[in-house]
Amino acid sequence: MEKIKLGKSGLLVPPIALGCMRLADAERTQADKFLHTALELELNFFDHADIYGGGACERVFGEMIKDAGVRREDLIIQSKCAIVPGKMYDFSKEHILSAVDGSLKRLGTDYLDVLLLHRPDALMEPEEVAEAFDELEKSGKVRHFGVSNEDPYTMELLQSALHQPICANQLQMSLTNATMIAQPMNTNICDGLNPVLDNGVLNYCRLHNITIQTWSPFQYGFFEGVFIGSEKYPKLNAKLDELAEKYNVTNTAIALAWILRHPAKMQAVTGTINPKRLRDCAAALDITLAREDWYALYLAAGYRLP
Repeated sequence: MEKIKLGKSGLLVPPIALGCMRLADAERTQADKFLHTALELELNFFDHADIYGGGACERVFGEMIKDAGVRREDLIIQSKCAIVPGKMYDFSKEHILSAVDGSLKRLGTDYLDVLLLHRPDALMEPEEVAEAFDELEKSGKVRHFGVSNEDPYTMELLQSALHQPICANQLQMSLTNATMIAQPMNTNICDGLNPVLDNGVLNYCRLHNITIQTWSPFQYGFFEGVFIGSEKYPKLNAKLDELAEKYNVTNTAIALAWILRHPAKMQAVTGTINPKRLRDCAAALDITLAREDWYALYLAAGYRLP
């Protein structure tokens, strides 16, 4: 497997990260099969958040790796904090430090490889975040830092106070949620169909060596459903099936390969804990879509070439 660099962190990581938000709802035997399949496929980057399952997902994962006898140094563990469900987003130093301690305890580890701030806090004070990051780095509890769902100016403001580089930005991205790609391609088109939704975040991250981690790579809308097999996207599914046959993989692999084909070297964050589906995802690593096939999927998803 050809690994990618996670921003300026120095970490070499798989192009596919494994989201763990469904672990709390899984039977333990299924969760264990997920872990063993992931490691067999050399997919050792696991993405968590303190709110997933109210913390239960981290706890289950910690129990799984302990029972399986997996060495901590063989894993790359990322978690996220800042969301207080139904109440607020909290970038205060106190909250960040407390959240990390909670995650470490549940995961049964002494450190996180990566910590992301989960959603932008309107009351963010960059200097306070910097103090929290410095303390976490000095104590060895967190090795690298990033953000999630942030636009360029929010990252720029935060980075102005940080002593560590922002190494990643986790953003929603799929064939049907690709405004960060579509918007620059429709620049200077005055027909009302070119809303600025992403403020150039894709090119900003490329310029500043920040790895984009794409969450919900198979979803349309905001958790409205999976586009693969959906009657809402007949043209897209026809093209996915056609290319699946051409490249001798599943349509799941094609949908993921579309993201990985982009030269920004994004890291796709999957959400499945089904071993077969995980293998389908991993098959995307073995193919490179031809340029014409990449654009054919883009058009089939409903985007345009002006």
